[in-house]
Amino acid sequence: MRITVTGATGLIGRALLAALAAQGAQVTVLTRDPERARATLGGDDEDDGAAAPLALPWQLEAEPAPVEALSGRDAVVHLAGETVAQRWSERAKRAIRDSRVLGTSNLIAGLERADPRPGVLVCSSAVGYYGPHGEEPLDEDAPAGGDFLAQACAAWEQAAAGAVALGMRVVQLRTGVVLDAGGGALGKMLPAFRLGVGGPVASGRQYISWIHRDDVVGMTLAALADERWRGAVNATAPEPVCNRDFARALGRALGRPALLPVPALALRLLYGDMAEIVTTGARAMPAKALVLGYQFRQPQLEQALRAALGR
Repeated sequence: MRITVTGATGLIGRALLAALAAQGAQVTVLTRDPERARATLGGDDEDDGAAAPLALPWQLEAEPAPVEALSGRDAVVHLAGETVAQRWSERAKRAIRDSRVLGTSNLIAGLERADPRPGVLVCSSAVGYYGPHGEEPLDEDAPAGGDFLAQACAAWEQAAAGAVALGMRVVQLRTGVVLDAGGGALGKMLPAFRLGVGGPVASGRQYISWIHRDDVVGMTLAALADERWRGAVNATAPEPVCNRDFARALGRALGRPALLPVPALALRLLYGDMAEIVTTGARAMPAKALVLGYQFRQPQLEQALRAALGR
C-alpha cells in the first residue's frame, strides 16, 4: 500500500509508521518541519533496511494539503493536532480547535484535487466527543457533549466526513487515554507514581476509557484494510475503569503505593478548564470494533500497563 500520514512524529504516529514499514507499505509524511521529521523517524537503518518515509511540508491550518502527497495513494491516516494536555488558555483552545478543524478541512481540500484519489481516510478523533457522562456506558451512537472538547471533536469529525462526498470510505477513531510510557497521559502520570505520591484524582469515581498504544495501531491497520470499518469507532479497551481503580493498577504495576488523592482544585490551578476532562469522565465502549471482530492485543488494564512500562 501507498499511505500518507499526518502527525507521524507523535506518540501514535511513530508506532504506526513502524507497523506500516513491517508490512512493506510506502509512506509519505505530511509535516510542518520535514527536516525534523526525517531526523525523528529515521529510516534506511542497516539492521532492518527500512526506507525512510518521504516527508513533505504542510502548514495544516494555512493551506490545502499538497496534491503531490495525496494523488496515487491508497489511503490517508490523519493524526495531526495540537496537544490537548496543556493549560487551556484561550490561545491554546483556539490552537486545539483550529489544528483539528481547519487542518482537516484543508486536508479535504487537497483530497478534492487529488487524482487518482485515495480510497480511504482514517481520521483520529477522541472520546472527548461525548463530554462528561458519569457511569453511563457509551457506544458510537451516543450524542456529542456540549463542552469545549466535545464540540471541537464534533466539528473535527464533521470536517473529516467531507471525504465521503469525494467517494472515500471514512473511519473516525475516537481514541481514549493511550497507554504508552513514552508520552501522553501515562507519561505525565509516571513521575509522581514512581515517587509513591500518585493516586486517584478528585473523587476517583470518574471513568477512564483507556487503550494500549498497540491497539490504537491495530485498529488503524484494521480500518485501513477492512471495508466494513466506516464512520465513528471507539478506540478504547473493552473494560473502562474508574480513576481510583486505574491509580491502584498503576501503583501495582510500578510496585509503589497509589493512595494520595489529587485534589480537583490543584488540577484546575495547573490546567485551567482542561482539568474538567480529568475530574469528569466518559465510559466509552468499543461496541463497533467488537462487532467487527477486532481482537484486542491488550484487553486487561494491569497487563496493558505492565506492557506499556516494559515489565
